Amino acid sequence: MSAPPDAILASLREQVLTAHAQRRPLRVRGAGTKDFYGESMGGETLDVCSWRGIVAYDPSELVISARCGTRLSEIERALAEHGQMLAFEPPRFGGDPSLGGVIAAGLSGPRRPYAGAARDFVLGATLLSASGEVLRFGGQVMKNVAGFDVSRLLCGSLGILGVITEVSLKVLPLPRAETTVRLELTAAAAIEAFNRWAGEPVPLSGAAWSRGCAWVRLSGAQAAVRAARERLGGEVIDDASALEFWNALRDCRSPLFGRDVVWRLSVPSATPSLELPGEPLIDWGGALRWYADPPAQLDVRALAVAAGGTAQCWRGASPASRFHPLSLAVATVHARLKQRFDPHGIFNPGRLAAGL
Repeated sequence: MSAPPDAILASLREQVLTAHAQRRPLRVRGAGTKDFYGESMGGETLDVCSWRGIVAYDPSELVISARCGTRLSEIERALAEHGQMLAFEPPRFGGDPSLGGVIAAGLSGPRRPYAGAARDFVLGATLLSASGEVLRFGGQVMKNVAGFDVSRLLCGSLGILGVITEVSLKVLPLPRAETTVRLELTAAAAIEAFNRWAGEPVPLSGAAWSRGCAWVRLSGAQAAVRAARERLGGEVIDDASALEFWNALRDCRSPLFGRDVVWRLSVPSATPSLELPGEPLIDWGGALRWYADPPAQLDVRALAVAAGGTAQCWRGASPASRFHPLSLAVATVHARLKQRFDPHGIFNPGRLAAGL
């Protein structure tokens, strides 16, 4: 028999207060699907999986609220029953992540450039602080913007500010029609086409390039999707194969991700092909470039910076830090926020950046 909700939250709060008093680091953990993600992990595990369940869901208001341990599959199943979805397509990495982990990581899938990033859908959040306080930011309706910036701040924080105990998210209706077409194009031609189509009335919801082919997902009204499909040409992909392609991209299961070293470069979408050996995997209409096994002597970050972007070592040995180094001004803001929310540094120390 599971413990009542009040007892579960009280137990989490007691563990946090004890760790705070003893200056003992905690590793906040949900489903563990993103254990690989971040700089380092240490401390005693604070398991939040038992703090789960959908708290409120009003399909007519396009808002769902759930506790941090709630599995993504439960949320997506509830939304699908009402013809709705999480439009930012959070990655699952072959598992079933918790909602807290989804928001703490702040990662988004192929639909991100056209629907918005994870933080764009966060309406409100509840945080268990190092002092044991339950802090509430934002609200459950789209009109309520009180504390909205703090709610978004937690998205991508990797749990270094506290335990995200509850989140309210904006959801969107499933598209009435959706079709994927595949076109044989070079990487350069695909990047040019993706950017041109993005400025035209084409209902894009995904634009990627892999192994000599551009994959374009069209979503929206039947007439709009049909007209765009006829205009773009190419081969129409059957629904099952299209779903497999986009899910593999979303969950980082494409063949490139099985290589020893993988770099994730975020650059302006119209950036020409970069001077990196090997074929990239391109997503987000050109704004996200994945490269595998570059020569060790090649400075991938310097190439990304020269293109006006950033580079993250997604997999393999990192030369310094996995995440792109922060500027002095941004690092100072991060340090001040960490000091304000977690003065003794007990939550996920070093997970986002050394010293935080």
